[in-house]
Amino acid sequence: MSALLGASVHAAEPIRIGEINSYKSQPAFLEPYRKAMLLAQEQINAAGGVDGRPLELVIRDDNATPGDAVRAAEELVSREHVALLAGGFLSNIGLAVADFARQRKVPFLASEPLTDKITWANGNRYTFRLRPSTWMQVSMLVPEAVKLHRKRWAIVYPNYEYGQSAVETFKTLMKAAQPDVEFVAEQATPLGKLDAGPVVQALAASKPDAIFNVLFATDLTKFVREGETRGLFKGREVVSLLSGEPEYLEPLGAEAPEGWIVTGYPWYDIKTPEHGAFLQAYRKKYGEAPRQGSVVGYVTVYAAAEAIRRAGGTDPEKIVDAFRNMPLKTPWGPIVFRPQDNQSTLGAFVGRTALRGEGAKRGGVMVDYHYADGAKYQPSDAEVQKLRPAR
Repeated sequence: MSALLGASVHAAEPIRIGEINSYKSQPAFLEPYRKAMLLAQEQINAAGGVDGRPLELVIRDDNATPGDAVRAAEELVSREHVALLAGGFLSNIGLAVADFARQRKVPFLASEPLTDKITWANGNRYTFRLRPSTWMQVSMLVPEAVKLHRKRWAIVYPNYEYGQSAVETFKTLMKAAQPDVEFVAEQATPLGKLDAGPVVQALAASKPDAIFNVLFATDLTKFVREGETRGLFKGREVVSLLSGEPEYLEPLGAEAPEGWIVTGYPWYDIKTPEHGAFLQAYRKKYGEAPRQGSVVGYVTVYAAAEAIRRAGGTDPEKIVDAFRNMPLKTPWGPIVFRPQDNQSTLGAFVGRTALRGEGAKRGGVMVDYHYADGAKYQPSDAEVQKLRPAR
C-alpha cells in the first residue's frame, strides 16, 4: 500500500515552493537550514505529499543583495510557477522580497529575517514571518538585563536593518523598564567587516557597566577574541542577541565567553518528545547535530505545506487566508500565525553561556535556560494596529 501511495504521489504534478536565501554569504546558518528543509520535504513526500501531490523545493541564492533576491523571486513566480515564496536571512533582503510579494500578490513566508518592519511598518497581507522578530527577542532579554541593575550600557551592532532595529528596541524597552539607564557608547560596524581592535577600544574607553551586543557570525568571533584580549568583558555583564545559537557559539570553542545572557538553541538539553523526534531524524540523515538554522528550515517547509493543504490547492489568496491564525506543531511546541500582523508565535531560548568539556572538546553551551514562548512577547493588538498600516 505504501509503495503504491509513494508511486502515485511522485507521478502527480508537484507543488513547488520557491526558496531564496544568502547561502554563499551566510553558510554557518544556511547550510543546516537547507539540510533540514530537504529533510522536511522528504518526510512530507514519504507521508503522501500535500493532498497526494509531491512537494518540490526550488532553491535560489540571492548573493546577499536585495536586487538579486527580487530577480530570483520574479523568475520563481514567472518561470517556475511556485505556489509561494519562502526564505530570506538578511533583513534588508527580506523587506525587498516582502515588497515584491505585495506587488505581485504572492504568498511569502519570511523564515529568518528579523526586522520588525517585515510584519509592522512594511507589513502586507501576503507576507508572514516565522522566527521571532528583533522586538520579540529583545523583549525576552530586557527583563534579564534589568535584573542586572546596571546603569551605563555600551552597544555594538552590525549597521544594517537588523542591527538598527534591535538597538532601537533595546533602548526603548530599557528606558521604559529602567528610567535611569544611560547609553554611553555605540559602535555600528559594517556587516561581516568588523575591525575589532578600534571597536573594542572605543567601548572600553566609555567605561560601561554592561554591554549589549548584536553582532553574529564572523563578526562575533572577532569581537569575542579581541574583547577577551583587551579585558573588555572583565567585571562587566554582557547581554547578547543570538549568541547562544550553535552556529555562532560553537566556532569559538574554548574561547567561548562565560556568563553572557543570550538567546539561542540548547539542542543538547531539550527533552520534549517533539524535539527528540526531530533530533533523531536529523542525526540519522546527516550524522550531525542540528543547529538553529535546522529548526527554522524544517518548520518553514512544514508551515508552507500546511498552508497549502488548508487552502486546498495553490490559489494565492486561499493560501494567505489559510496562514492567518494557522496552528502548527514544531520541534519546540505548538505555534500560531497571528492574524493581527502575520507573525508566528515561535519563541526562543534564553539563558547564560558556559564552557563544558575537556581538551579539544571544550566549548560553549547554554545553561540555566528557559523557553520564552513567542505568544507572550508581542505588543498589544492596539499597538500593532498603530505599527502596521492597512494594506
